Amino acid sequence: MPKINTYIKIPTKIIALIVAVIISAFPFVGCADNDESSSTVATTTTTTTTAQTEEPPPPEPQPDSVVRIVAAGDNLIHSSIYNRAKRVGENGGYNFDFPYEQILDYISVADLAILNQETIVNDVFEPSSYPLFSSPVDLGEKMLSMGFNAFSIANNHVIDKGERGLIATLDYWDSKDVPVVGAYRDEEDMNNIRTKTINGITFSFLGFMEHTNGLSLPESSPCKIIYTHDINGMKNQVELAREVSDVVIVNIHWGVEVSNTITDQQRSLAQDLVNWGTDIIIGTQPHTVQSMQYLKKPSGDDAFVFYCLGNFISAMSNPKAMVGMLADFNVVKNGDSGKITIEDVKAIPLITQFEANYRDARIIPYSNYTQELANLHGLRYSNGFTMDLVNTIIDENIPEEFLFIE
Repeated sequence: MPKINTYIKIPTKIIALIVAVIISAFPFVGCADNDESSSTVATTTTTTTTAQTEEPPPPEPQPDSVVRIVAAGDNLIHSSIYNRAKRVGENGGYNFDFPYEQILDYISVADLAILNQETIVNDVFEPSSYPLFSSPVDLGEKMLSMGFNAFSIANNHVIDKGERGLIATLDYWDSKDVPVVGAYRDEEDMNNIRTKTINGITFSFLGFMEHTNGLSLPESSPCKIIYTHDINGMKNQVELAREVSDVVIVNIHWGVEVSNTITDQQRSLAQDLVNWGTDIIIGTQPHTVQSMQYLKKPSGDDAFVFYCLGNFISAMSNPKAMVGMLADFNVVKNGDSGKITIEDVKAIPLITQFEANYRDARIIPYSNYTQELANLHGLRYSNGFTMDLVNTIIDENIPEEFLFIE
């Protein structure tokens, strides 16, 4: 049987063609792989670099908020003041322009102007003088028109006309859109902390007093006032105010009358108030100026106390009571941190001037006061009022760093 040959001879030209095609394909595939790999690496590198360099820009600094505050002491309206206002008033009313005309520009610059209204304001009782004061509502209207927009009635004359007089003055002030502190209709009213927001800063207001000249409310009265011996009551009020405001302002009636000396009790209570959360303390009652200072909070930040602003106006017979002052300062809230600072503190001395028989009582800034006016003062001969006394009180009680005389 013949042997079958399974070998098939392929022409040489065909083999050469197949080899050529295979060889030419390898460089093409290799370059394709290398190009794709390079492209991927380049893209990855670029993306990584971009992520590292594109950081968000820093936030723009926010502007600070600033509120200028002016505070005045006891607005104590004796009979010679309201009788003159009656004489020049129209249609049976009272015109209180004259006593305050030289001080208007000092009040109008304020964003927040605070006054201790020493006498009750109402038309239920006839105007009356020492020892049981009452003032007509025209006085309140004058204070509002001057620019005062926060009031303290925390003082020793707030219940001079008893519960009825207190409610009458609350009725008047409640008809106005201003915070008024120091006496309240009941406990709920007392715990309704008064606040006011100005230029993005929220202020709260409190009022405490040392005594009410031996007078008291009936035991059955729902009305509330807070005395300085009520430590828990004051502390609770400060803590409530701290919760609802950026700045806590306490108006406090304390200290020895007609004395420039700050008592140990005043200093101790001032620090307690600050420790509880108070930022600014505005003191009244001694009827003459006392010193002022920064106090440290537990946080290390600064609070400020004016121990006594003295009288805004009065017709008292003690020459020391003729020297008062305005407090003028800025409260600043940092736009970024929210931190509160008390800056540009100024104490502006004021003189109450009247002639014989307490005639024409008026407020004169010390910068406008002269020896000639001192020589005409109604207390010049009877009670020893002199320009030297005025200067001594100012020099000894207003630190030079705060004293401001235009």
